[in-house]
Amino acid sequence: MSTAARTHGRQRLTGRDPGETHRTATPLELLYDLTFVVAFGVAADEFAHYVADDHVRTALLGFVFAVFAVSWAWINYSWFASAYDTDDWICRLAVMVQMAGVVIVALGIESVFDSIDEGDTLDNTVLVLGYVVMRVALLFLWLQAARHDPARRPTIMVYVRTLALAQVGWVALIVLELPLATAFAASAVLIAVEVSGPTLAERRGGTPWHAHHIAERYGLLVIITLGEGIIGTVAAMNAVVHGEDGWTTTAAVVVFAGIGMTFAAWWAYFSVPWALALERHRDRSFGWGYGHIAVFGGLAAMGGGLHVVAYLLEGKAKIGEVGVVLSVALPLALFLLALYAMVTAIFRSHDPLHLLLVALTVVVLLAGVGLAAAGVSVAVCLVVLMLAPIVTVVGYEVAGHRHLAAQLAD
Repeated sequence: MSTAARTHGRQRLTGRDPGETHRTATPLELLYDLTFVVAFGVAADEFAHYVADDHVRTALLGFVFAVFAVSWAWINYSWFASAYDTDDWICRLAVMVQMAGVVIVALGIESVFDSIDEGDTLDNTVLVLGYVVMRVALLFLWLQAARHDPARRPTIMVYVRTLALAQVGWVALIVLELPLATAFAASAVLIAVEVSGPTLAERRGGTPWHAHHIAERYGLLVIITLGEGIIGTVAAMNAVVHGEDGWTTTAAVVVFAGIGMTFAAWWAYFSVPWALALERHRDRSFGWGYGHIAVFGGLAAMGGGLHVVAYLLEGKAKIGEVGVVLSVALPLALFLLALYAMVTAIFRSHDPLHLLLVALTVVVLLAGVGLAAAGVSVAVCLVVLMLAPIVTVVGYEVAGHRHLAAQLAD
């Protein structure tokens, strides 16, 4: 966290120094991130609810839609702040408005899931209104930067135009009330506009984002999404210890597996020196930045999957034990595959060690699901799934760290 003295009064958004020493997240950025605790939590809870009810299609479609919306909102602001945040009163008030928008987005997630389950039209009205609130503030900041930083104005205006165009499209989508399939097809087009904006903008010359700062910001949001794993573990443990049998071996095993899985996922992610890689390869930031959407989604869904375990232990799950184990195994697989994909994208290397570790990880995940199909208790299956991220941790500690260090030294 930054400890530098803040300059009072309004500041010009002329761009931060991308080589600034000791650049870290500000207290305001940490406060901003708290709203995403709520948003990811709502998405994970809805995912768990619909999976437990065996409405898997609703769970998957709703979760993918919600996680992209939440992650993209965070990405939009965080890259702007890395390049232009002055932490003056104007920026602070603009962030407050964006925080309100994130809360509105979170309040709209339940309606998205419900409308998908009903299968008529996509009800993302509240979610889109939250985006309108956020983007009014963000577009205001981008326009201030365009005025104060004329050298980068062409780049900045691409951001402004693509954000505005996409937002007009989202508003039109809720006004038209299209059938569900058509709405998702239109959403795919709008998402393409969203993700292409930064790519087109940065080709104009780029914004002065800070490699170590942005790596820290992403790492902090990874920790927030890992929190869903802790919440899911507590929910599962609560279902056991407040049942008829109280504290049992099953309770202890579930706690051990849930915490171990979350901790190993944390270790695996933070084993990679992301900041150093970004500092050296700024042109490779897009695959890394966008790849985190799968990381955030995988970790949040893993927490939701652990919550599905709680539903099962409470006798409230309509899905079978194999489905429950899959609700943890598949998100964990998504996280780990996204992690390896980002390493490959930013280092541009095809390390045979990675192929071996991925293969071992797949074997472990299949073993966990296979044991569930064979009738082994879910608690034991969770312990097996816990070994999946541990494969990566052991691989890195034994040899992987030397491989990455050598690639950074080349």
